[in-house]
Amino acid sequence: MNTEDFYPLFLKSNKVTIDSRTIEKNDIFFAFSGDNFNAAIFAEKAISDGALAVIVEQKDFENKDHNIFFVPSTLEFLQNLAVFHRDQLKIPVIGLTGSNGKTTTKELIHAVLSQKYNVQYTAGNLNNHIGVPLTLLSIKPEHNMAVIEMGANHQKEIGFLCTLAKPDFGYITNFGKAHLEGFGGFEGVIKGKSELYDYIKINHKTILINENDQIQMEKTSGYENKITFGKDESDYFFRLFSEENCVGLQYKDGKALSQLTGDYNFTNLCAAASFGLHFGIDFENIKGAINNYSPTNMRSQIVVKDHKTLVLDTYNANPSSMAASLQNFVTFDGSKAIIIGDMLELGEESGQEHQNILNLAQELGFNQIITVGKYFKQVNSSANSFENTSELIEYLKSNSIDSSNILLKASRGISLEKAIEFI
Repeated sequence: MNTEDFYPLFLKSNKVTIDSRTIEKNDIFFAFSGDNFNAAIFAEKAISDGALAVIVEQKDFENKDHNIFFVPSTLEFLQNLAVFHRDQLKIPVIGLTGSNGKTTTKELIHAVLSQKYNVQYTAGNLNNHIGVPLTLLSIKPEHNMAVIEMGANHQKEIGFLCTLAKPDFGYITNFGKAHLEGFGGFEGVIKGKSELYDYIKINHKTILINENDQIQMEKTSGYENKITFGKDESDYFFRLFSEENCVGLQYKDGKALSQLTGDYNFTNLCAAASFGLHFGIDFENIKGAINNYSPTNMRSQIVVKDHKTLVLDTYNANPSSMAASLQNFVTFDGSKAIIIGDMLELGEESGQEHQNILNLAQELGFNQIITVGKYFKQVNSSANSFENTSELIEYLKSNSIDSSNILLKASRGISLEKAIEFI
């Protein structure tokens, strides 16, 4: 089975899935296998559940009469099919990456562009070598624009994802201290994320640039095909304002207030607004999209519970985003407690980075500092240091947090959100 021969069948399908539990009529099921599982055993059941076709990588499970097809690698076939589909598309594709704010920016861009266009975009956090192909294959004829988020924790990953998504527009949110272990330090982060710039330049596409970001400016110096924001002389200039702990932007005489907390979200708003203006969307419509976007993904999300204001930012954490969150949270009115969890994948720099964050938290003078995770445990000897979230929950069951504002911030692996119901 080759990609071109299979493509007409794909065009008849409803969607592509790698989860046999989600199969609906006319889906295509890619049966992945690994050391401890083999989804090909569900091939026949998938067909009986209504699947249009199944792709397996074990010859014994092939049954062409039932549209169960063998390929040497389900992953490679998925990626090749996605590339073939991408090559048929005649719509602009926006690719974005960065150390912090990727998902929030992606959702804001989608919200803004959807004021005028039918936009497909990365669902959830499907931003890797499997997620990007799945997103590409979800683009239907009715879509006239796409936004593809690309994540990475090693060099050359973004470059590879670009060969799949083939973005016409590229944006890097920022360069921060994320995945230092995999990238080999901060310079490695810059090099790895800049692979998006490399692809855009080689293919003469368009880059969106925050002209207040010195690294972005250096990496795109001399490249003319770009859209800019951030300075008076930029293509688009926005001013920052804040109300009731939420951040907004002003464009000319118009103001758009978001439901996001943190000045660090200002550039995310600017990126979305810049793309909107570039694609001919009136600022009044952009304002409506920003006003109405409500974060529900534990990223800069404000929740009021029992007369307390909780800031939920538990989906990801690294030294850059953690410091920004603390510096934003200290500006809240009233008493403030923080519950911060380990920042993962920092390698040899982990100990020092956790100590730096603890020092910053102490300097900012929060009313209560609670840490969770083995790395914070190594640098925090106080009674408010817990090995994991389960220990924290046991503490919270008999100890209330009296502060009127509470920040929860940690890497996803800490599962800090499980503690919310006990606060």
